[in-house]
Amino acid sequence: MKVLVTGGAGFIGSAVCRYLVKTHGDQVVNVDKLTYAANLASLDSIANAPGYHFVKADICDAEAMQAVFQTYQPDWVMHLAAESHVDRSITGALPFITTNILGTHVLLDAALSYWRGLSPDRAATFRFLHVSTDEVYGSLGETGLFTEDTAYDPRSPYSASKAASDHLASAWGHTYGLPVVISNCSNNYGPYHFPEKLIPLVILNGLEGKALPVYGDGANIRDWLYVDDHARALRLIVERGRPLHTYNVGGRNERSNLEVVHAICDCLDEIGPKLAEGSRRRLITFVKDRPGHDRRYAIDAAKLENELGWRAQETFETGLRRTVQWYLDNPGWWEPLRARYGGQRLGLTQTQAQQQPA
Repeated sequence: MKVLVTGGAGFIGSAVCRYLVKTHGDQVVNVDKLTYAANLASLDSIANAPGYHFVKADICDAEAMQAVFQTYQPDWVMHLAAESHVDRSITGALPFITTNILGTHVLLDAALSYWRGLSPDRAATFRFLHVSTDEVYGSLGETGLFTEDTAYDPRSPYSASKAASDHLASAWGHTYGLPVVISNCSNNYGPYHFPEKLIPLVILNGLEGKALPVYGDGANIRDWLYVDDHARALRLIVERGRPLHTYNVGGRNERSNLEVVHAICDCLDEIGPKLAEGSRRRLITFVKDRPGHDRRYAIDAAKLENELGWRAQETFETGLRRTVQWYLDNPGWWEPLRARYGGQRLGLTQTQAQQQPA
């Protein structure tokens, strides 16, 4: 199939591109603006593959998006391009509003115009998959799971912008008939993850013997999904998912942030270089919680599992070990990122970083 992937140089997008090309032999056009979190090195393994094309473009550029559709004539769109880091949305929301809302609108309009010009056979199989997050649902109590029918209740500028983009995608499906499918996923982790997010940040700080920042009391709970399991789910959803339906994607791996950090410390202590200080758990530093920090997320993926037959292949333990080992084996990928940011502790606001010990 010919697949247009937006945001394909990002963490999840690059995993999707690699999976489509390597496993399915799909023709892929990767459209990415190449913001700070994008990295073309994540695509080195497919960069010269037949049928893979990269286009540097902004999804907010209507003329560029129309040109991409007309040039590459995709069968499917997998829309992953987004600003996605909650902390950054708190200190500066405008890029999230621009990319996640206005950019999605531009892409939907370009897709609609293209779809209307397709032959009946091609129009019938065309799909627009809008990839979103479980954060649009807000915060859970101690029990319960997010389902596809859970009411939206976003709590951060990031999740609010993604909720708005979800509603736009749904509206273009209901109003104009565009065959839109929406997915909402839990927290992803795995190789090639930009080191401002919790797991890669802790792995790399742990390797370097730096403080391991944990917000608040560390009791915030997330459901963790290995990124390659997510890529498999998205390919399945875009191929077999029903238009105007939503599919939740989760790993059924609930862990508190502190449990995650403990697991990383223990794994690094086992398979990584030893520290003179002993256990890396001694590096854990609790920092002031961020505003509006949702307490618990948990995904019910039963619809995806029962309707489309998907199952997560990695447990949290197996996926985390694979992730830690990848960072140990691939310093050439992450060391330039650490150098580029001057050793600052990515993922924290400036104030929070200053609160940590040197």
